[in-house]
Amino acid sequence: MLPVIALVGRPNVGKSTLFNALTRSRDALVADMPGVTRDRHYGVCRTGARPFVVVDTGGLSGVEEGLDVLTAQQVRLAIDEAQVLVFVVDARDGLLPQDRSILDELRRSGKPIIVAVNKTDGLDEQNAMAEFAVFGIARTVPLSAAHNRGTEDLIAAALPLLPEELQELAPEQDDGIRVAIVGRPNAGKSTLINRLLGEERLIVSDVAGTTRDPIRVPLERDGKRYTLIDTAGVRRKARVEEALEKFSIIKTLQSMAVAQVVVLMIDARENLSDQDLTLIGHVLDEGRALVIAVNKWDGMDAYQREQCQRALERRLGFVAWAKQVFISALHGSGLRELMRAIVRAHTAATRELGSSDLTRSLERAYESYQPPLVRGHAPKLRFAHPGGTNPPTIVIHGSRTKHIAPAYRRYLENFFRQRYKLEGTPIRIEFRDGDNPFAGKRNVLTEAQQRKRQRMIREMKRRK
Repeated sequence: MLPVIALVGRPNVGKSTLFNALTRSRDALVADMPGVTRDRHYGVCRTGARPFVVVDTGGLSGVEEGLDVLTAQQVRLAIDEAQVLVFVVDARDGLLPQDRSILDELRRSGKPIIVAVNKTDGLDEQNAMAEFAVFGIARTVPLSAAHNRGTEDLIAAALPLLPEELQELAPEQDDGIRVAIVGRPNAGKSTLINRLLGEERLIVSDVAGTTRDPIRVPLERDGKRYTLIDTAGVRRKARVEEALEKFSIIKTLQSMAVAQVVVLMIDARENLSDQDLTLIGHVLDEGRALVIAVNKWDGMDAYQREQCQRALERRLGFVAWAKQVFISALHGSGLRELMRAIVRAHTAATRELGSSDLTRSLERAYESYQPPLVRGHAPKLRFAHPGGTNPPTIVIHGSRTKHIAPAYRRYLENFFRQRYKLEGTPIRIEFRDGDNPFAGKRNVLTEAQQRKRQRMIREMKRRK
């Protein structure tokens, strides 16, 4: 178990920038506006003599209403679990009354405090440090997180304060099945993760767009390990105007790319929108396994449920292989079936197929239904072999494969899906033509063949 250091401070003082500098990543979303970070964001700093966990938190605005209250609760949870607190202040704004109130709360925790005076680039460092000397904290470090200057001094000041018994790095373990929860805003993604964890790990609000950063949360359930990735809701492109929301959407698409299984959350009380279909298109482009979770199923009468199921069957026919699970993230119904569908989809997506078995299956499929003729000739499919997993890729070698119709490709996909029970994952089929040994070679005639050719030409001219 690694020791924990929490970054705490006002909004827009550079906590997320410092988090990225310490973890040497770009996991935290950074923008020049307050209130970007809301949930707790975890990362590991490995640049010092000992690794430790860094927690990026939302800014303490001092406003006790709306999302600020929920953000403050997440900050206080991070303070409780941390061994060292890094109080980040802004050298350009100077010392504000709000900084004093935050420091008073940190002192009440009784934990070691380090003051990180950020944004000192371009300023007189001595004057900037002198303003914050009234805190009376000896461990005060000047830095510029945006330019990665002063972070080594911060690490050097924090390491002696960490408990010795937590210094050993846990052995590297597989993070389990990576599951990205995606959907439109206010579909219930954060509520689902909180319900699976059994705690209020993520901020949940009726306000659409509460989640901005993709948050990774480990989960162990029924003996299996998972990494749940909560993502920001994706709206139609025409409605996205703020640059911050655009960055959140980019982070969501990146989370889908690194995931192994994508759970698409659909609000059962709203009609299936084109945006939901667009998200499915992104999942197919990435080749990820897909599970469709129809949320807010509770409270609907029989007629509404029947209409919802018909709409799903009508519009989701192109991904009929994806399991549809009807759940209630708020009350926890259907979650067991959802986790089973995730495991089955992951198993199918990572299944390794054998070349000999694939070739025999290809021969059986070819005998049952041959591809249509192309200019009087039928494409020949000779053998197949696996080309990768997640998604399962099958490479088929033959002749005239460039002329195979899309309908026959779908036939082969359905055949292999039924043959190997590949539920919940797309299948990619690649055709490769065999090399023609006579391509680019010219047949040189012998002397006898040339004399015969000349006689034939003269005979044809004589008959004309």
